[in-house]
Amino acid sequence: MNYLAHLYLAKPTADSHFGNLLGDFGGKRHLEQLPNSVKNGLDNHYLVDKFTNSHPLVKEAKLYFSPERKRFAGVAIDVVFDHFLIMHWQRFNKQPLNDFKYNSFALLSKRIPIMPPRMQQVVASMTKNDWFKEYETINGVGLALDNIAKRIRFTNNFAGSAEDITRNYNELESVFLTFFPELINHVNENGLERGC
Repeated sequence: MNYLAHLYLAKPTADSHFGNLLGDFGGKRHLEQLPNSVKNGLDNHYLVDKFTNSHPLVKEAKLYFSPERKRFAGVAIDVVFDHFLIMHWQRFNKQPLNDFKYNSFALLSKRIPIMPPRMQQVVASMTKNDWFKEYETINGVGLALDNIAKRIRFTNNFAGSAEDITRNYNELESVFLTFFPELINHVNENGLERGC
């Protein structure tokens, strides 16, 4: 899952938000000095990723991407799932999306000083520029994915993933709407951040 989904699945605390994103920034290498509340959030991040990556529906969704982009289909699915979460936000959360975003940004900002340097840069940019606004449209999703393609250190054909998403939009949306409630249940059943 991508950043918005990880924040959605976090607890409404600064440590939980930090931990739930830390998994994308070398997570376990930074654990020594961190409190258990951050470690529990990191464990939740890994739980979400493991469930997502092994889920049959997500594996099926990868088939909607052209052969030259299949290697990075998981990345594209993570981002487009954030798009669908935004599109269907009221189905999953009574709090208005803007309120949720700015509360999350405020919580993350409290922990920037202790984040790894790369995470500091990403979180500062994400909160200042509201990356999730970009995910509201497929054009924005396409731009985000093309930017990811530019950061990959080797030649790739990942750019243009929005074409595959547009062509299979309804199918991908259907996968998300079936999959995401199962993910929420899985996180709740495991309760790794219970009491945090």
